[in-house]
Amino acid sequence: MHCNLSLKLFSAIIIIVSNAFAQQKPPASQVAGIPVNYDEALTGDYILPNVLTLNNGKQVKSIKTWQKQRRPEILKFYEENQFGKMPPRPTALSFNVFDKGTPVFEGKAIRKQITIYFTEDTSRHKTELLIYLPANKNTPAPLLLVVNFSQNSNATNDPGVKPSLTWTKEGRRVPATTGRAFGKLDVEKFVLAGFGIATLCYTDIEPDALDGILHGIRREYLKNGSTQPAPDEWGAISAWAWEISRAIDYFETDKDIDAKRIAIQGTSRLGKTVLWAGASDPRIAMVIASCSGEGGAAISRRNYGETIKHLTAPTRYPYQFAANYQNFASDYNSYKVDGHMLVSLMAPRPVLLQTGDTDVWSDPKGEFLAAAAAEPVYKLFGKSGPGNDIMPKPGDRSMLNPLGYFMHAGGHGTIPSDWDVYLEFMKKYL
Repeated sequence: MHCNLSLKLFSAIIIIVSNAFAQQKPPASQVAGIPVNYDEALTGDYILPNVLTLNNGKQVKSIKTWQKQRRPEILKFYEENQFGKMPPRPTALSFNVFDKGTPVFEGKAIRKQITIYFTEDTSRHKTELLIYLPANKNTPAPLLLVVNFSQNSNATNDPGVKPSLTWTKEGRRVPATTGRAFGKLDVEKFVLAGFGIATLCYTDIEPDALDGILHGIRREYLKNGSTQPAPDEWGAISAWAWEISRAIDYFETDKDIDAKRIAIQGTSRLGKTVLWAGASDPRIAMVIASCSGEGGAAISRRNYGETIKHLTAPTRYPYQFAANYQNFASDYNSYKVDGHMLVSLMAPRPVLLQTGDTDVWSDPKGEFLAAAAAEPVYKLFGKSGPGNDIMPKPGDRSMLNPLGYFMHAGGHGTIPSDWDVYLEFMKKYL
């Protein structure tokens, strides 16, 4: 994972890295000076907002009412109070397909590489998109886009990938020699099953740091000499989700890709990102969110593991969210939404929440409860969710429903066997 940092923030990145990647043990009893609870008996009493109750108190009883009234209400609240409003597709958006289709992996796959430019000045704001498609496939391929912590040249075992760039502490882009991810992408597994697989690095568009806005895409949209977005405008997670939508823009131009069958996957903060991208962009056909935790699928009203207060602490991740999110840091019950409502915004499209049983910081039970509480929306469309309030055991694949939940034995992030679960989920619904 790479970030743009000032020297004074070097110690903060150690915290960011340690929280972004696998943890087999709970963090300390305090984080950023804020207590952390891991006792189920101390989660507190709470009542979840009803996902099918309109702001005016009336009940949603039809798909039309959900789509025309309730869903827009929930989406607007998230836009203005958690992730921040995103700008539309930029008029200067352009694509440079510099690798139009190279046979790789012993002829099993075709590789494409694209640079996506977001402004007329092509030297600054751009994302590198790496795509592998099944060889000898005569019809457009469905595809999984993996939003990655690692740079593209470190994400696969393909020496032909364009060398990637990373950020220095001074805000310059230099060649990346190493990268971190939750394992290399198993390209052959997906192409042999008939799916394409693509990846991009999230920080291509916005550095993951407190001062990332100094160099990221959000800087281009600041108004009237401001140094920060307005309180209801996009944080870094919205910028990363916006990057995903720009990749979808490219997929729609590629005749070898079925742009109506695009799944997206991300882990940890990128689990939050793919949930928000799927909620915001109806073109996304499926979301696979790994360990999205607080601010993602987990129930905020449960005082368990990470909380809004931890996320928005000044030394941690306030930059990832709209500034308005901090208004709810000390009173979760005043928040008009919760994790189940973010999940519900994907309905009726398939979504899989993947967690780890020892990842208590991200609250795997809270994610399961969110799936159960979001199920009434899926039932409105004739789709199923967990079906009961009993959490599955680690490794149990019985809840791979359109609103699915899967928990591996282990900690934060993805493990190699999770990719087999993702592939099974894609075969069922994509």
